[in-house]
Amino acid sequence: MKFGILFGARSYEHEISIVSAIALKNVLKSEPMFVFCDKFREFYLIEAKDMKANFFSSGNYKKSKKLLLKNGGFFAGGMFGEKKIEADVFINLIHGMDGEDGKMAALLDFYEIRYIGPRLEASAMSYNKELTKLLAVKAGVKVLKYEVLRRGDTSNFALPVILKPVRLGSSIGVSVVKDDSELEYAQDVAFEFDTEVLVEPFIEGVKEYNLAGCKIDGKIKFSIIEEPKKKEFLDYEQKYMSFSSESRAKEADISEALKAKLKESFERIYSCGFDGALIRCDFFVIDDEVYLNEINPNPGSLANYLFDDFEATINALAKNLPRERDIRIDYQFINSITSAKGKL
Repeated sequence: MKFGILFGARSYEHEISIVSAIALKNVLKSEPMFVFCDKFREFYLIEAKDMKANFFSSGNYKKSKKLLLKNGGFFAGGMFGEKKIEADVFINLIHGMDGEDGKMAALLDFYEIRYIGPRLEASAMSYNKELTKLLAVKAGVKVLKYEVLRRGDTSNFALPVILKPVRLGSSIGVSVVKDDSELEYAQDVAFEFDTEVLVEPFIEGVKEYNLAGCKIDGKIKFSIIEEPKKKEFLDYEQKYMSFSSESRAKEADISEALKAKLKESFERIYSCGFDGALIRCDFFVIDDEVYLNEINPNPGSLANYLFDDFEATINALAKNLPRERDIRIDYQFINSITSAKGKL
């Protein structure tokens, strides 16, 4: 299976996507193609040897072949016309805006390109933290109480609370507020990244577990369950360092009963339209009850570090992608009107 990896794009998580793609390059045994989307939303074919962070930060990527997105795939221009980039399946590894908000999914679907990643509706629901809460409730999975603030709004929650931009990942713009003196600054930080901010009660020392998976042959293929190491909460630096690592995570030491609860909650979430994607769900466990914290529709380095045999998993998923319904357009309706009433 020849994979193409899409990464970069116009997002606060642009650099994280680059690091994520580099990490995946070092994990996959079969060398993929790399398609970089820059901040101007132009596509470039990146040679494997150039997959280094400073190749992008220096702007040297602009010397690479420019690509055009058309029906059926990505094409590079040449002396003898356009040539299609040969990849069987693309992996949407764009984090945040453009990749996880549904834009890339819509483009790939529109141009009939096979890809691993959430489809449009699932992207929109998991990108917005408030919509994620609604999705979880619909799926029968518990969530923490919350409220959404706009500038000028006052929170009704007692401290301590945690503030999160509604449409952002990787813990960017997230703050824990324990004292009134910290609240105004934390709100300013969050509103730098979004017009809406999610507020939840902050629970000191809450147990947190990560579980990834995808649907293969009608059944969920689960990763191990990880209990991530964290300080107060999983901040940007801790997440950045964890998924950029190429070493495999350790399985959480938990009961079989709790494992079953986490897997059941994951399956309920995944069943809400995530076919074709490998996602990671982050859960809280409070008084032995499972709560969804967030959905990572394009997790860092595709959560490869949580799987025993990631390559086998991703290859199997590539063979189990959903197919868009073939709609027959034959103009019978227009022709019937024309023949009955003359020219329209």
